[in-house]
Amino acid sequence: MPELPEVETVRRGLTRLVKDATIDHVEVRYPKMVTPDSDEFTAELIGRHIDAIDRRGKYLLFRFSGGVTMVSHLRMEGKYDVQPEGSPVTKHTHVIFHLTDDRELRYTDTRKFGRMQLVPTGEEDRLMPSLGKLGPEPTEDTLTLDYMVTIFGKSHKVVKPFLLDQTKIAGLGNIYVDEVLWLSKINPLTPADDLSREQLITLRKNIIEEIKMAIHGHGTTVHSFSTAFGEAGQFQNHLHVYGREGEPCERCGTIIEKIKVAQRGTHFCPKCQPLPAAAIEALGND
Repeated sequence: MPELPEVETVRRGLTRLVKDATIDHVEVRYPKMVTPDSDEFTAELIGRHIDAIDRRGKYLLFRFSGGVTMVSHLRMEGKYDVQPEGSPVTKHTHVIFHLTDDRELRYTDTRKFGRMQLVPTGEEDRLMPSLGKLGPEPTEDTLTLDYMVTIFGKSHKVVKPFLLDQTKIAGLGNIYVDEVLWLSKINPLTPADDLSREQLITLRKNIIEEIKMAIHGHGTTVHSFSTAFGEAGQFQNHLHVYGREGEPCERCGTIIEKIKVAQRGTHFCPKCQPLPAAAIEALGND
């Protein structure tokens, strides 16, 4: 699933490609993908300008003229691209926004999991609880140490699924959680409330820096992610632990292991990221 850096990369590409474009008409080939129903969805967008494209967590927010926002979630394999009007369409193209400049903004999705919903601009959080419940963005200004100390201290959940919870910190997914835990030398099975203030200082710094670097690298392509220009991301070349099971750790040479944590494949170094004795005891008592 695309994580924050990948969605931000798509947002920036689409901004360059279609900001200020005008919708001529919309073609919905898979009606379950849009809300409201396809007839109302298409009628609502005719003649509107794309004023801006924003992002919140892993969601894209297309800001149309007249106070309408389209909230788009790419889910597992959703992609946007722009093609000349009338170009051949693949069988996985499900929504086509025909623009007045003889181009088409297309949404393709091999699994059909992606969703688009129209809401009045400014009402996104109220009408879409999944947006309203998102935690802070992983940036220097929004993800404060005080906030992290508070939320980690309230939970005994192990840290890997805790960081995957979008209501705690927005935008983190499996790849970047494995990476920031390795960078911070924190075992993924450590209970959240066992982390010290010093560990949280390190974790916060690594979360912010890793996401910033991944955005600069145009995201990570492990399976199928591509940018709005149809290009693969580059940050997969800079991963330290994710997908490297059986290889030596860059820091100590110990073989990277892969386990399941909360049903997610989880990569870590057993030497650099040891499970503290207190955490072993606590987990044994749960």
